[in-house]
Amino acid sequence: MAEVVTFGETMIRLSPPHFGRLEQTNQLDVNIGGAEWNVAGDLSRLGVSTAWVSRLTDNALGAMIRNKAREQGVDTSHIVWTKEDRVGVYFVEFGAAPRASSVLYDRSNTAISRIKPGEVDWEKVLEGARWFHTSGITPGLSQSAARVTAEALQTAKKLGCRVSYDLNYRAKLWTTEEAMKCQVPLMEYVDVLISTEEDTRKVLGVSADSYREVAHKLEAQFNFEVVCITLREDISVWRNRWTAIACAEGKIYDDRTYEVEIVDRVGAGDSFSAGFIYGYLTGDVTKGLRFGNAFSALKHSIPGDINWSTRQEVENLITSGSLRISR
Repeated sequence: MAEVVTFGETMIRLSPPHFGRLEQTNQLDVNIGGAEWNVAGDLSRLGVSTAWVSRLTDNALGAMIRNKAREQGVDTSHIVWTKEDRVGVYFVEFGAAPRASSVLYDRSNTAISRIKPGEVDWEKVLEGARWFHTSGITPGLSQSAARVTAEALQTAKKLGCRVSYDLNYRAKLWTTEEAMKCQVPLMEYVDVLISTEEDTRKVLGVSADSYREVAHKLEAQFNFEVVCITLREDISVWRNRWTAIACAEGKIYDDRTYEVEIVDRVGAGDSFSAGFIYGYLTGDVTKGLRFGNAFSALKHSIPGDINWSTRQEVENLITSGSLRISR
């Protein structure tokens, strides 16, 4: 029985090595990635029992995704399998200043985009769970995926699960108008909102003169238990400043700013979600914020979508942050 259940799409990730362009490469590095899959895997590495729910094509690519989740200790027994449709693929080109990194999606008509209400027995999946997590990517995949997302959120709330939701707006999936129309009604089922200031403006129509004021307005307007806003400052393509704030019961919580040298930033936001969930489940808002912030900072240094950092490494970074070699 999993403490945390996540729901969403996972794809095969292909990227040219050594900063190559897709047009020029003769080989591709293979990874697995998807927002909610990442959160489940990251939480499992922190010692939290997790289950990931999705719909996958029953072929070698679907098996690869399932097996990589199992490798991290994630329960995959609630996956819906189909002989039809396809597994999504996306390509990442890693840039270097002045060329930004870029993503090319090949995810039309994927198995999860054709998931239908009733295919997942959410009461069975969520039985005994303490937390349910999904993101704004999932309802953006199709109208039927949006209906299943609503079905899952409603069931989670009915069963007393705490619900977190990462807005994760993707302009290549839908317009801001479509995203807002679909997701604003979903917010009544959300306890913990995780977002960027930019996404809250685009998806929820909330903006202000400062990100702190944005957090206060979100908490008041949607009655969230906690609002988390992640903040990134791009110094260069491979050097960023990273931090986050949280707002709960009208109080703003701050944490330190990390200067990160980026090996791979894909999945960093998902690591924040996982770290916050872990810290909040085992402590309070302060612990959630610190764990999410530090766990995410470490993810920037690791290739692939999954965060291979250990809980001890996160705790060490929070308490010291030394860059001396570990012997």
